[in-house]
Amino acid sequence: MARAAERKAAALLAPPAPARLGDVVPAPERVEPDASGDYLLSVDAVIRVSADPAAVAVAGQLAALLRPATGYPLPVADTTAPVPAGGIALVLTDEVALGAEGYRLDIGTDGVRIAAGTAAGLFHGVQTLRQLLPAAVESATPVTERWVLPGGSILDRPRYPHRGAMLDVARHFFGVTDVLRVIDHLARYKLNRLHLHLTDDQGWRIAIDSWPRLATVGGAGAVGDAPGGYYTRADYRRIMAYAADRHITVIPEIDLPGHTNAALTAYGELAPDRVAPPPYTGTEVGFSYVDPASERTYDFVADVLGEIAALTPGRWLHIGGDEAFKVPAEVYAGFVDRTQRIVAGLGRDVIGWHQIAPASHCDGRILQWWGTTGDDPVTAEAVRRGARLILSPGNHAYLDMKYAPDTPIGHDWAGLIDVRRAYDWDPATHLVGVPAEAVLGVEAPLWTESVTTLAEIEYMLLPRLPAIAELGWSPRSTHDWDSFRRRLAQHGPRWATAGIAYHRSPELPWSAPAMPVPAPRRPSPSGDPLEHPPVSPSSDPPVRPGTAPGQE
Repeated sequence: MARAAERKAAALLAPPAPARLGDVVPAPERVEPDASGDYLLSVDAVIRVSADPAAVAVAGQLAALLRPATGYPLPVADTTAPVPAGGIALVLTDEVALGAEGYRLDIGTDGVRIAAGTAAGLFHGVQTLRQLLPAAVESATPVTERWVLPGGSILDRPRYPHRGAMLDVARHFFGVTDVLRVIDHLARYKLNRLHLHLTDDQGWRIAIDSWPRLATVGGAGAVGDAPGGYYTRADYRRIMAYAADRHITVIPEIDLPGHTNAALTAYGELAPDRVAPPPYTGTEVGFSYVDPASERTYDFVADVLGEIAALTPGRWLHIGGDEAFKVPAEVYAGFVDRTQRIVAGLGRDVIGWHQIAPASHCDGRILQWWGTTGDDPVTAEAVRRGARLILSPGNHAYLDMKYAPDTPIGHDWAGLIDVRRAYDWDPATHLVGVPAEAVLGVEAPLWTESVTTLAEIEYMLLPRLPAIAELGWSPRSTHDWDSFRRRLAQHGPRWATAGIAYHRSPELPWSAPAMPVPAPRRPSPSGDPLEHPPVSPSSDPPVRPGTAPGQE
């Protein structure tokens, strides 16, 4: 009783919580503030959790998030009926309305309670709690701070089941620790899919036992003179496990039948002329493809996808399908049909860029749409035949586009994309002739022709990635640019404290000091700061993925 009285007195003396209950990104579904219910986290607080291994794991993650900055011990205790009791309770409930990822967060003077039907829901609730604490909670060392949370209740559930980002590790290779850091950024904003673009003309990034030269030979290079690399099976499993612990599903992409120069360099028998081409370190597209008329090609496809499926716990395999410009349409459709059947035979659902739309439908087929006009009759017809969509419009969601003309890295073929352009569109109504129920969600791709370091990845992701996250998570009724820009600007101090690079967009009312713009590793001979060879004057701007500009 004495400790309870001490906590109550400390709470009364504490200043108001620095954050308001609704100051969360993505915006919660429902927020009910209670100005008299602020909670002060104390040194003797305990995290109590339902006695379930997955829930206990989330409690451990919460403790790991809070211990460095607070310096508090925050022991975790599992119990059949967790209650706050002056601390934090994570409770698994049977409340069907919360769904697979929803949660309830209740904050009062006597503690914090997060309730969810699944460990994923508890994990998302933890991310909200994290945002409601002072920005200093992101410090890796103890900070003198009053750890006050704003009182009230939040009910929160996602709008879409697919909320993701794509990282291209083929154009430039990024090691395991960089990928894990990207996973952390996704988790922070309740994204639940990481699409890894593992293969392309410049590099093959995953070891395949039955075709070993794919990695050792095909993975040796990258754009320009950058070093290559690839993931061993152990590396890949580490990425899978790390993502799964954060309730993120990894979707591997093996790009077929085009974007295969690295594979052809390793195995010339897959080339139409049976001659291995030299390694490619440029950024042009559409020139390479495996031979669709050769049975050896389908042995290759079956072997590779089979090994990837065996290593990947998720239900989806991405087969690419973009920019196979040199393959006749009928031959291309036949290749996609057969590859889709291989995926189905592995017990997985196929995803492809929307260029696979003309091929026959198969159960569970998903198209990832990256166009720029919003009017695509071929994709709309594929939806009428049963396909579902992930939306990645190039002029809103492509995070390799420059923020502004002077952005030192990135492209502009789809236009300049600052935060508002990333935020101001509606996935439910974006495509003409496509019903809202056909849309599974949103995904923000980051292609890396000009992105060479982790700092550059973060600079291109932030602050635009949270905009895509809010589109995927929050109810459309909460969509409000003025509210979003204010809420998002408050994350600047958090990123700075955590040592995360970001773009200081002039569209947002930042309060944190400016971060330096990450410099490219080297200029090109022409003086262009982008690390890729200049495009020849007679060629179109680089397009990724899909057809040339004007043909979307």
